[in-house]
This record gives sequence, structure tokens and C-alpha cells, in this order.
Amino acid sequence: MKAIRIPPLTDRQRDGLERLYRTTKLPRLRTRAQMVLLSAEQGLKVSEIAAIVRESTDTVARWLKRYRAEGLEGLKDAPRPGRPSEITEDYRSKLQAAVRRRPRSLDLPYSLWTLQRLIDYLAEETGQRVSMETMRQLLKRNGIVLSRPQHKISSPDPEYAVKKRRLKTRVAS
Repeated sequence: MKAIRIPPLTDRQRDGLERLYRTTKLPRLRTRAQMVLLSAEQGLKVSEIAAIVRESTDTVARWLKRYRAEGLEGLKDAPRPGRPSEITEDYRSKLQAAVRRRPRSLDLPYSLWTLQRLIDYLAEETGQRVSMETMRQLLKRNGIVLSRPQHKISSPDPEYAVKKRRLKTRVAS
């Protein structure tokens, strides 16, 4: 295989690669930027870069070629085939707003959100119904975790707390 080298970078190219490397939340994109930086700044060979980034030599060579041909845009993933998402930004923002509030504050007859309750509520609000899996993935992508209900036993008896403490001390002894 012919050696693939990235020519010395201009200040603008280096700044773009470093900004991409430091700010992206996508590990794949960070690794690709690192590959180009290692080749251009340190003059490393494809096999040496592959050992550092733990990718195959074919993968490193492919991304270096794409960078040479397309620049910074070449490091991004190509569009994937398939139907585009029907989830709009409006739906996402309404989901965020709903999850941050208690259902009772929205005049709903329950205290905690479940996936099905969120789906039903947002279907009424937006007219768009999603599957349980889609809702689960939306919540996961936004870092939202629906906690399990914490069951708490209580009583209308005014002396309930005193009796409960008395019972705990008997069990402990």
C-alpha cells in the first residue's frame, strides 16, 4: 500500500481540527480528527496511527484519504439510508417540558410518569403517537431516566409516627 501522508496543515486547518477534536461529543469524529492530526503534525505512518487509535490500517487510510479529498467535512459520517425521523423539535421540546413537571401539575390523575403515560399525554398535546421503544430512546438520548415509584406507607392516624417508632424499637430488641 502506498504511504498516505497529510501535508502540513495551515493555521486554519489546524484550528478547525483541534476545535472538532475538543468540542465534539461523538467519539468517532474525535478519533478521525486525531488520526489527521497525528499524520500531519507528527508525520506518523498509517500503521503507527492505527496502533495509537486502535483501529485497522484500512480504516485509518480511508479517513486520511477522505480528509485529503474533502477536508474537515470528509470526517463526518455520510447520511444513512432509511426513513427520516418524524419526531420534530416541537415534539422534543414538549417532551422535555412535560417530563420536568409532575403529572398532577398538568391536571393529570397520577403522580408519576411512565412511558405509556408520556406517550398518551404527548399524543393528546401534539397529535403524534410514538411507540414505547421510540419514547424510551428519546428519553435516553436526552439523559432522562424515569425512576421507579417509591412506595411509602402512611396512615391518617395522628399517632401513626409514634406507634411506628415504638414498633421499630420492639423489633430491634
